[in-house]
Amino acid sequence: MRFEFFEADDVRRLAVDVIAELELYHINPERFICFRSRGSRSRGTIARIYSLSRIWQKALNLPSYYLLEVISERYDKLNDAEKQKTIIHELLHIPRGFKGGFRHHKNHVTTILVEQLFKQFAAKRKLRAGNGQGMVYGRT
Repeated sequence: MRFEFFEADDVRRLAVDVIAELELYHINPERFICFRSRGSRSRGTIARIYSLSRIWQKALNLPSYYLLEVISERYDKLNDAEKQKTIIHELLHIPRGFKGGFRHHKNHVTTILVEQLFKQFAAKRKLRAGNGQGMVYGRT
């Protein structure tokens, strides 16, 4: 299978919902892009985050951007909770400055933190759904 990729609106809606619910206000949704890929040869990877590095920003005279790629063969098989945890995990890699940097796993992106944030996210969604304001991946 050849490698291909395309925009992933469903992933973007979920990511924007996570950003809003968890109040990750340092992430600018206008400069956050989501893609789905097929045919990746990576082993075990579900999703990846990329940034437009500061040198590229300077060279192209552009602000920072981040791109979230989900690997279709793995991500699409996950249940909703695991998809939400995957998105939370990837968003944690984006530093508070939103300047093109990247936060590594040590002390910043941990399973414990992902689980804590997932519980907050799920509780807020449940509360909103109970108030008749439920959203499913950004749709009312």
